[in-house]
Amino acid sequence: MVREFPGVGFERYVDDAVVHCVSEAQAHQVLAALRERMREVGLELHPAKTRIVYCQDGNRRGSYEHTEFTFLGYTFRPRGVRTKHGKMFTGFNPAISKDALNKISAQVRSWRLHYRTQISEADLARRINPVVRGWMNYYGAFYRSALYPLLARINAYLMRWLRKKHKRLRGRKKAREAWERAVAQRPRFFAQWLWVNWVPRVW
Repeated sequence: MVREFPGVGFERYVDDAVVHCVSEAQAHQVLAALRERMREVGLELHPAKTRIVYCQDGNRRGSYEHTEFTFLGYTFRPRGVRTKHGKMFTGFNPAISKDALNKISAQVRSWRLHYRTQISEADLARRINPVVRGWMNYYGAFYRSALYPLLARINAYLMRWLRKKHKRLRGRKKAREAWERAVAQRPRFFAQWLWVNWVPRVW
C-alpha cells in the first residue's frame, strides 16, 4: 500500500483491513492490485468478506449493493446522529456489531446472576464490574446508546437477584423502591449504572 498507493489510507489488524478510497473506480483498482499481490505470495483475499462498501450518509445518497461493514467488533453503517444543537442528520458511524452483542449477551446469560443469592451485592459487583466496564470502555467509544439495552438487561438480572435474595422485596413496588434508593445512594456501585440505572418494565 505504501509503495503502490501512498495516498490511500488504510487500517489493518491481524488479517483484517479497511482501505479508504475516494471513488468506486479507485476502489476497484486497489482491490485488483491487492488480489494480485496476494496471489504473488501464495495467499488470497477472503471471497465472502472482501467487498467494496459505499459509505452512504446524508451527503452521499447514492445506492450500492453494500452499505455497511464490520471491523474489530464494530459495524459501520448509515445511522441517525444528533448534533450538539439538536439537529438530526445521517452519518456513516460505527456501533457495536450484532455478532459482538450476541456474544456478550450469551456471556451475561451464562453468569446466571439471578441465581447467585448466596453472595452479597458487593461480591456481585466485584465479579461483573471489571468485565462490564471493559465492554463500556471499548464498545461505548462510539454510539454508546447501542449498548443501553444490554446494560438494562444486566440490571433486570440484578433486580431478579434482589427479589430472590430478600423476601421482603418480592413485590414489584417494594423492589423498585429499594432499587431506586440504592442507585441514589451509590450511583457507581455497578459499572453500568454510570450510563443506565433503570430496569426494563418486564423483569
